Amino acid sequence: MAKAVWNGAVIADSDRSILVEGNIYFSPDSVKQEYLRSSPTQYTCPWKGETAYYDIVVEGKVNKDAAWSYPEPKEAAMVIKGYVAFGGGVEVTGPAASKFERH
Repeated sequence: MAKAVWNGAVIADSDRSILVEGNIYFSPDSVKQEYLRSSPTQYTCPWKGETAYYDIVVEGKVNKDAAWSYPEPKEAAMVIKGYVAFGGGVEVTGPAASKFERH
């Protein structure tokens, strides 16, 4: 089971996570949305599509763009549609439930 923690709060905890390019993506229902705030940051991955970024907010502290998702990914990345990954100092522990490799 994979877990994401920042500033003492468990942001996500999932047994349905997917490892993609070194990042663990958490199932949408395992992410505590109350800690996420939409960010205006934009990026388009050549094979996954447009990224939706989120700031993580815990007890008034903000971790800018520390979470991201692909709400409408390209066909090659449909397996992670709506799943959320973390960076920016978020501690992600545990193994992913599965691994996805792009072909």
